[in-house]
Amino acid sequence: MSLQQTIKDQMKPAMIAKDAVRLGVIRGLMAGFINELVAKNKSPQDALIDEETIAVVKKAVKQRKDSIDQFTKGGREDLAIDEKAELAILETFLPKMMGQDEIKKIAEVLKIKMAVTDKAKMGQFIGVVMKETKGQADGMDVKAVVESLFQ
Repeated sequence: MSLQQTIKDQMKPAMIAKDAVRLGVIRGLMAGFINELVAKNKSPQDALIDEETIAVVKKAVKQRKDSIDQFTKGGREDLAIDEKAELAILETFLPKMMGQDEIKKIAEVLKIKMAVTDKAKMGQFIGVVMKETKGQADGMDVKAVVESLFQ
């Protein structure tokens, strides 16, 4: 079963449990899936492949993280708590992400392989590491690992 269908199937239990936060997150994702399908000139009844579904979920995760950051800076912890609850639900739909130790192993091998020695090419190197991790690593973690390799 596709990830999109798995997420859709969780809507009914959320309704029965009267879990408003989970239901809101699932409805938001379903709207995101339809928007993605329309953007790709497909019918809203079509299904996304799992990679496209994960991309939509990651976009929602990024939005929540940005919101949490902004609310925290603005002194609105009450709103940040709501966003954190939604973020926790969204992260259950994502595959397990690599830790910094795993990323560091990949980055060290690539650094030697590409013979990157100066910070000037760090941006390109981050891009290569991101491609090598195939979406299984958070961009902020990759950036932190790569910066630590150039110190």
